[in-house]
Amino acid sequence: MSAAEQTPGDDTPWGEVTPEAARRLLVAAVDAFAERGYHATTTRDIAGRAGMSPAALYIHYKTKEELLHRISAIGHDKALEILQTAADGPGTAAERLTAAVRSFVRWHAERHTTARVVQYELDALGAEHRTEIVALRRRSDAAVRRIINEGVASGEFDVPDIPGTTLAVLSLCIDVARWFDSAGRRTPDEVGALYADLVLRMVGAGPK
Repeated sequence: MSAAEQTPGDDTPWGEVTPEAARRLLVAAVDAFAERGYHATTTRDIAGRAGMSPAALYIHYKTKEELLHRISAIGHDKALEILQTAADGPGTAAERLTAAVRSFVRWHAERHTTARVVQYELDALGAEHRTEIVALRRRSDAAVRRIINEGVASGEFDVPDIPGTTLAVLSLCIDVARWFDSAGRRTPDEVGALYADLVLRMVGAGPK
């Protein structure tokens, strides 16, 4: 799945981005950044992929960095939504951690092209935008940490280092975007189930 990756819950790829020309430019930027990297991509590359002139890009985005920020903000908002929904959901800590990992991994697998840009181009953002995205990442970290804390408090989990384990869980999930292949032998759901089992073992809640 490439530039046409859909954001979950919408039949149109990146359907929350309007007007249509701005959406097409964003879709083109995702593909270009994923394929060439942010720094090697020019605004001419992006406009060409969208079937527009370079001048048309500046009507909707003042800079290439503004495009990256829009992609990153939408992606990180979705990541936070996934993790907070699981953290606030019903069930034991183990059940909620399972739901968080399954959903988070599935998103990174199904949207692996988008996720690579969202997760691995953070340092290309300007200082103000980077601060905003880092704050979203911290909220995602807090959602997972809360589940683990509650699991330790209830006796479900045995975790000596909660901050370090939280980082390990998130890193494991995010890295799926780097290697996942849609033509591979595992589906996004299968990878999610595998990783949920690995994470439960990590926190001491796996099969005894």
